[in-house]
Amino acid sequence: MINRRTFSKAVGLGTGTAAVALTGLQSQASATTAAQQPTGGTAPTVPTITPGTHRSFPALKRVKAGVLDVGYAELGPHHGPVVICLHGWPYDIHSYVDVAPLLAGLGYRVIVPYLRGHGTTRFLSSRTPRTAEQSAIALDIIALMDALKIHQAVLAGFDWGSRTGGIIAALWPDRVKALVSAGGYVITDRKAQLAPAAPAVEHNWWYQWYFATERGKKAMENPDERLALCRYVWTLVSPNWNFDDATYQRTAQAFLNPDYAATVLFNYRWRIGLVDGEHRYDRYEQRLSAQPSIGVPTVTLDPALDPFTPPGDGSAYRSHFTGPYEHRTIADIGHNLPQEAPTVFAQAVVDADHL
Repeated sequence: MINRRTFSKAVGLGTGTAAVALTGLQSQASATTAAQQPTGGTAPTVPTITPGTHRSFPALKRVKAGVLDVGYAELGPHHGPVVICLHGWPYDIHSYVDVAPLLAGLGYRVIVPYLRGHGTTRFLSSRTPRTAEQSAIALDIIALMDALKIHQAVLAGFDWGSRTGGIIAALWPDRVKALVSAGGYVITDRKAQLAPAAPAVEHNWWYQWYFATERGKKAMENPDERLALCRYVWTLVSPNWNFDDATYQRTAQAFLNPDYAATVLFNYRWRIGLVDGEHRYDRYEQRLSAQPSIGVPTVTLDPALDPFTPPGDGSAYRSHFTGPYEHRTIADIGHNLPQEAPTVFAQAVVDADHL
């Protein structure tokens, strides 16, 4: 989830621009600040749908990419402009089960991959370390694009997905046509993570500290306890989302991947310096430690009820984005933004593509 140090710096800045409710079936909101006029023509309006309209994807596909055999959903015309939707933790591709058909209906080719350790994605070799440093996940997506012969795509994500999209936009900007990043700039600064954050921030990250213990490790390695923990996180970070058991169970199947516990535990322990990453990724992590700017056209989204969203109007991270840019605050929505407010998220993708 969001870089806790970025959030810590934002504590006390106030609420900033108020979120404005949308009318219609979805009653979600977007308040746009720091906007520049689009230069890519007029963006089409995404149809409004009720969240949960769709429950499943067409038959999933697989492709060997880098160190992985990646499982992914694909919708839309094969030769359409490409959008890659990236999920976070503890979620899976179903966060985009409504977003993907909305974008496909507008002519986009939509790719929704399971990240390493999730769902049908598998490591090709038993000898590959089950690490999950931020650059490794980003390189997984570059490898996926190469395997599918996709030179450039719009990247859209939240949580781990926002971080992954931001890293690719920062280090390989020629591969990114535009970016949608829920939570803003969330590239991890490991050195900053070593210092204590504000108490409220530390409280929000309880599961990270839990995963740092042997007790938390045992819980993640026990499938029943793992599923209960992840479901509980959903209720905390999306307080207004009234999901049912069937919705959770569809996603929870992705948490039964044999590498899930190892991947998640490594990612959160790595962020706070408890484990070292693979040397093959060191050069990328050195570049990311400088908190590189992002120059591709970007729309940042802040769900107002997300406990990891810095309060305010995005000004806490605005300086990291140097290209065409818009910021939107989404009222009454929590952390799983694309599944809670699919029309708003899909519209952000279309608008970013037209900046």
